[in-house]
Amino acid sequence: MTASDRTSTTGQPDYDRAEVRAVLAEAIAAGRTALTAPEGRRICAAYGIPTPGEALATSADQAAAQATQLGFPVVMKIVSPDILHKTEAGGVVVGVADADAARAAYQRIVANALAHRPDAAITGVQVQQLLTGGQEVIVGATTDPTFGKVVAFGLGGVLVEVLKDVTFRMAPISRAEAEGMLDDIAAAEVLRGVRGAAPVDAAGLAEVIARVGDLVTDFPQISEFDLNPVFATADGVCAADVRVLLDPEPAAPPPRPSEEDILRVMNRLMNPAAIAVIGASAEPGKIGNSVMRNLVDGGFAGQIFPINPRADEIMGHKVYRSVTDVPVDVDVAVFAVPAKLVPSALTECGHKGVPAAVLIPSGFAETGNTALQDEVVAIARQHGIRLLGPNIYGYYYTPRNLCATFCTPYDVTGGVALTSQSGGIGMAILGFSRTTRMGVSAIVGLGNKSDVDEDDLLTFFEHDDNTRCVAMHLEDLKDGRAFVETARRVTRRKPVVVLKAGRTALGARAASSHTGALAGDDKVYDDILRQAGVVRAPGLNEMLEYARGLPLLPTPAGENVVIITGAGGSGVLLSDACVDNGLRLMEIPDDLDAAFRRHIPPFGAAGNPIDITGGEPPSTYEATIRLGLTDPRVHALVLGYWHTIVTPPMVFAELTARVVAQARAEGIDKPVVASLAGDTEVEQACEHLFDHGIVAYPYTTERPVAVLGAKYRWARAAGLLGG
Repeated sequence: MTASDRTSTTGQPDYDRAEVRAVLAEAIAAGRTALTAPEGRRICAAYGIPTPGEALATSADQAAAQATQLGFPVVMKIVSPDILHKTEAGGVVVGVADADAARAAYQRIVANALAHRPDAAITGVQVQQLLTGGQEVIVGATTDPTFGKVVAFGLGGVLVEVLKDVTFRMAPISRAEAEGMLDDIAAAEVLRGVRGAAPVDAAGLAEVIARVGDLVTDFPQISEFDLNPVFATADGVCAADVRVLLDPEPAAPPPRPSEEDILRVMNRLMNPAAIAVIGASAEPGKIGNSVMRNLVDGGFAGQIFPINPRADEIMGHKVYRSVTDVPVDVDVAVFAVPAKLVPSALTECGHKGVPAAVLIPSGFAETGNTALQDEVVAIARQHGIRLLGPNIYGYYYTPRNLCATFCTPYDVTGGVALTSQSGGIGMAILGFSRTTRMGVSAIVGLGNKSDVDEDDLLTFFEHDDNTRCVAMHLEDLKDGRAFVETARRVTRRKPVVVLKAGRTALGARAASSHTGALAGDDKVYDDILRQAGVVRAPGLNEMLEYARGLPLLPTPAGENVVIITGAGGSGVLLSDACVDNGLRLMEIPDDLDAAFRRHIPPFGAAGNPIDITGGEPPSTYEATIRLGLTDPRVHALVLGYWHTIVTPPMVFAELTARVVAQARAEGIDKPVVASLAGDTEVEQACEHLFDHGIVAYPYTTERPVAVLGAKYRWARAAGLLGG
């Protein structure tokens, strides 16, 4: 046995890979897609996963002898490669109390199994120590079509598929990630001990979860793996039942370019020196005309080469019959020709050595014409061309005044990069950005994602100094593992917001194990996006507001949030919103409480929220906000403003912006968000606050707190919070 056979992916020298390899080879050679329970126990033993004492009986007398040796009571189960669901076949007897009962149980189990499936091959009956006490949980793994091997943990036993209290992570996982899974289920408090019960062995349980992740990573032919139930007590963890399903020919991971190769092409795509427009037109209303017009009117400073065999000049630019006739290297070819003309034009791009093509035309896989899309992808791969699209509106990169799109130019440069898989969503992104004058670095359509996808864009934005926040609408991920690995890197430095469509998909996909049945697409997406440090937005407007607000908010130094409000009602609603968004309201210490009370009227309320009441002059707002900013124990402020004559909306906005600016000049930079209630004047006040780096909304207590909550979720995932 080699050293590698005894080493885990996490470096622990206790894995017997050779044993697992032998078990799987034997089953696959026999044409089986599932292991028997004794084989599953061998797998567990090889990876140090505790299971109860057991034996295999092939006769009633042998069952009685083995049960006596193991110690009563025992549980007895049918062992057959043809019967996976033992309970449904009447193949399980629990609580066998003596030798005579063991003989009778053996005979009944075999008879039930044969009645359930007369042609079943009966290996024997498993006699197993009966586990009792502690908490029943499930630990498992399944093969997700997007993320590959995924580890599951949750409440176990017979109610697992009813309660669905389960959480997922992409395998392999660290011990720390496994420990985090224990806190991520609704029943987490039960594991810590309630009503006098002792807490379970959390370290032992996390160790089992991590070992399952290592196992399915090491052996991709294990398609699903169930330990259910696992009995977790204060003294240890033990898996009572094991189910292992096999895929003799697991799918190979999709090919993945290196980070260096991605950046080489993406830098030419986003920072081109020369662009060719395939199908450029002088006729208004044509896509080729709109693309040319936007490149010219948008102020692109590079070279523009229109390609059209039936024109000489378009918008002052010499026209070429073919991209191969262009006298300089071309970085990007933007296609504005019908879909049927794309293959031949793309072949010419290949001969020219163009590294990136932007396919605006529709008429490919989205209309069912997968053959044409496959042909285009094959041509691109043959010539080393990366494809953006097809079926997209194009893309913007504002630092280069690049508007390679049939939409209108966009010129508000900033730090937000936005992408969408849908053209309609792209139009909404453009409209929102224009209305709010949100500064963007890029707006990119992905369409059919025949090649370039979110992973490629994230890799570019990771290294792009012009981008400080990335927001992505997606309907699916071509390569979930590549996306997660890239997002993990990016989110350490800048927030990534994702709007994943399809979060209400009904039901889980059909599967033969508990873990597989629980792995509904959206639940897996939700947990693994969080594992990657991504902030998930519940809707389109939230995605856009997070993208707009997160770059404005400084990273908080800790968890202490303080609400200062001019109305008790808004204070209650803001408190609810903080709880809903995972924010912790600070317990105000006595000295800080006394300091706030010096600035508010006797009939106001200190504590948290701090209610200064509605009739207070601007000086009260100013003093309390300044106190919250200057006290180092306060990490973020939520302001609730109520429209009054004494402190009109613009007065509140101007004084708040001034106090925050003064604090920043002194090196105090805390996130501040505001909710403004009042007449329409509060709308202008909110615009003023946004212009001065304070996230503020009229007529809502939920939205500003949601943006602050998103900032906190990112900061926690990135490990940036202090005290």
